[in-house]
Amino acid sequence: MITPPDSAIIREAASRALGEDRGPADITTLACVKFETKASARIFAKEACVLAGMPVAEQVFREQDATLVLTATSADGTALQPGDTVLEISGSAASILTAERCALNFLQQLSGVATQTRRFVDAVAGTKAKIMDTRKTIPGLRALQKYAVRCGGGVNHRFGLYDRFLIKDNHLALIGNGNRLAVAIRSARALDSEAILEVEVDRLDQIPEILSHGVDIVLLDNMSLDEMRTCVALIAGRAATEASGNMSLGRVAEVAATGVDYISVGALTHSVRSIDFSLEIETPQT
Repeated sequence: MITPPDSAIIREAASRALGEDRGPADITTLACVKFETKASARIFAKEACVLAGMPVAEQVFREQDATLVLTATSADGTALQPGDTVLEISGSAASILTAERCALNFLQQLSGVATQTRRFVDAVAGTKAKIMDTRKTIPGLRALQKYAVRCGGGVNHRFGLYDRFLIKDNHLALIGNGNRLAVAIRSARALDSEAILEVEVDRLDQIPEILSHGVDIVLLDNMSLDEMRTCVALIAGRAATEASGNMSLGRVAEVAATGVDYISVGALTHSVRSIDFSLEIETPQT
C-alpha cells in the first residue's frame, strides 16, 4: 500500500476545493433536485491510466455530506482501463452532485501525475535509475502531487526547502571570498549534520573538489550523455548521482543507461495532462 499524505493535509485540500466551488450554495442543484431524493452513482475512468487521488476524492464527498456511503473499488497505483469503476457513492442525490466536480478534479489531475510517472518508470526499466520528482508543483498541492508520483512508481525529492540541502551556483555566488564551496558545505553541516547534502555541478572539473567534502548526492545539471557517463565513472559510488535538466520521455532511457542513480523530471507535475474521469448517476429515487 502506498502511504497517502497526512489526513490533515487531505482534509484541508478537500475542504478548500469544495468551498471554492460550492461557495454559499450550489444553486443549480437547489433549484432542480428535491431535498429528499436519494441516488447511487459511480466514478469511472474514461481512458487507460494509473489511479491516484482516491483518499482526497473520498474526503470531498465526506466534507459535503458525512452520511454518504462510499465504496472504493480500485486502489491508488492500480492500472485502469476505460470503463473501470473506482468509487461507488450512495445517499443524498444533491450532495453527490455538489461534490462531483471537486472529487473528479482531484482524481483527474493526480491520476495524470501517476500515469506520466509510470511512463517514465517503465522507460528506465532494467536500469538502476529511479525516477524522481521536483518542487515544480501546483502551489498548495505539493503533498498530493508527490503522493501521486509514488503511486506511479517514482520517488520523491525534497518536499521543500527545509528537508534537504541543495547547494546551487546562485548560493555560491552570494558567499564572500575564499573557497565558496567549502564554506557552503561547512555551514550546511553545522546547521544540520543529519540532512542529506546535495550539490549541483555543471562541469566535470567540479567533481574532485565536491567529492573531497563528502557530499551525499551530486546533481548533474544539463549535462550531455557523455559528460554524465564520465561523472558517474569519476564519482565511482562515493556519492549518489542525480541527472537533471531537459528530461523528456524520449531521452530518459539514454540518460538511465549512463549509470546515474536518479533522474529528476519536472514534467511529472508541472505540465501533466489530466486523465478523463466521469461520474454517472445510476439509480435516482424520489
